[in-house]
Amino acid sequence: MTTTARPAEATPAEATPEVAAVSGGASRTGGAGVAAEIPRGLLRLPTRRAGEGTRSRWRVPRGVERLAGVLLLVAGWQLAASAGWLSPRVLAGPSAVLTVGWDLVRDGTLGSALWASLRRVLWGLGIGIPLGVVLALASGLTRVGDDLVDANVQMLRFVPIIGLQPLLILWLGLGETAKISLIVMGVAFPIYVNTSVAVKSLHPGWRELADVTGLGRGALIRHVVLPGALPGFLVGLRLAMAVAWLLLVFAEQMNAHSGIGYLMIRAQTFFQSDVIVLCLVVYALLGLISDGLIRLLDRKVLRWQPGR
Repeated sequence: MTTTARPAEATPAEATPEVAAVSGGASRTGGAGVAAEIPRGLLRLPTRRAGEGTRSRWRVPRGVERLAGVLLLVAGWQLAASAGWLSPRVLAGPSAVLTVGWDLVRDGTLGSALWASLRRVLWGLGIGIPLGVVLALASGLTRVGDDLVDANVQMLRFVPIIGLQPLLILWLGLGETAKISLIVMGVAFPIYVNTSVAVKSLHPGWRELADVTGLGRGALIRHVVLPGALPGFLVGLRLAMAVAWLLLVFAEQMNAHSGIGYLMIRAQTFFQSDVIVLCLVVYALLGLISDGLIRLLDRKVLRWQPGR
């Protein structure tokens, strides 16, 4: 009688920790035979190789990886400028931009221009943000306000704001009022659109609860509407900030005598590409800083939302 050789069973001393753990769990729950029926391949857990944990702990941070891409771009730009592949009149290299930037900082030209541009943007935000919020509340809280406000604002916001520049010059002249008005219109529209949508999307139960507790119209706006519409307002604020810096470039080309845009126009006249690139870098840094401040404000005031 022939017998078939059976594979040797693993003794308890030879059993892997995974099998022992499963067998022990099964025996404690009364299912001692369950582990024996599971294929051994399913019980083999992936093991960590030597040094794998060390590599994961020393992983380069994500921010450093993103910065490395920017540094490579700047390095290639500098290499092309140093090798003569880029003419200084076409595009100045990073070293030339840094040199002229330091010269403008030392003589005070860049500081005064930066303050003039910041003042225009702050005035535009200071007028455009309240204007957009008031229009959004008027449109979102009453049907009459929605009929009178929303259609007009939606129609006007599709008109190119740059196309209104000649009319602003005719109405307001070439002074600071026309420049600031251009920024105000660009800021008010995204604030209005996002805030009005947030107000109209509030849960009806919140207003019913306000009626039950006897809140007046002012208390309803202050304690229910404004906190509920805050996420939408912050989204509109980020868009409005980007539009403000974009329109500042056009506003400062309207017979300006100060500001970053004025430096760009003057540099264009004298073919100073290093000054033009410097002004563009300043615009980009100002936009990046302002967006970072809004993101920080978003995390601070919306901590009550899930996932923050």
